[in-house]
Amino acid sequence: MTLPLRYPLSLNQEVIKLEYTIKELADLAGVSNRTLRYYDEIDLLSPERINQSGYRIYGSAQVDRLQQILFYRELDIDLKTIQTILKNPDYSRLESLKSHLDALTEKQERTQQLIDTLRKTILEEEGKTSMKDQEKFVGFKKEKIAQNEAQYGAEIRQKYGDKNIDTANQKLMAMSQAEYESTEELGKKINSLLEEAVLAGQTPESETGKNLALLHQEWIKAQWTTYSVQAHHGLGQMYVADDRFKAYYDGNVPGCAEFLCAAIQHWIK
Repeated sequence: MTLPLRYPLSLNQEVIKLEYTIKELADLAGVSNRTLRYYDEIDLLSPERINQSGYRIYGSAQVDRLQQILFYRELDIDLKTIQTILKNPDYSRLESLKSHLDALTEKQERTQQLIDTLRKTILEEEGKTSMKDQEKFVGFKKEKIAQNEAQYGAEIRQKYGDKNIDTANQKLMAMSQAEYESTEELGKKINSLLEEAVLAGQTPESETGKNLALLHQEWIKAQWTTYSVQAHHGLGQMYVADDRFKAYYDGNVPGCAEFLCAAIQHWIK
């Protein structure tokens, strides 16, 4: 008699370990076979073994690992970063699960904040209540902070310290409507001028480069509680050294990150 692929290993019928084919695991997790094959290709999630028929077989360890990967993806963490986290010798599944719970709880709270803000705005539009201007942007500010933490939190906290980052986040939350909108518009203006400068063949040492460096300095000072040239230079270098920062600035026009970094180094003294 041939046993099914998934079977209890203990004699008292308690399931200790289950095994899955790639299709069964894909169906269980709600992902595609192609996704699991890709995870195997990039050495993120490999099967426990390949059976005599050439099928990928996944065990309980792979099930747990896939769950972790999907938790990280739910938090918009890229695959490269997930690989680094899971390969870290100090990685702890329990601590990671606790971290996931905290992050998802915060995400739930931010979503609820946006829902509450939207409901209040509708009531104000209907003439049933009034809102302070600052109330209208609380949810957006929290979301922006959360996105920055998810994408760059580990790096910037290591470079500048928890106290400085927490204080900067508090400063953002305390901004008035006008201050918040002004900072957002300045950031967009810098990106637009930066792309125009690179497309036009300008150099970081030009007056255009100087203008961009000074605008970036203004933008940084609006968000940081304390400013230093050294820290500003360090941030510019991160724009080039860190793939995520580089992708942000080079998303539309390649070369923008290097241009901005060079302009900061040249003009900010």
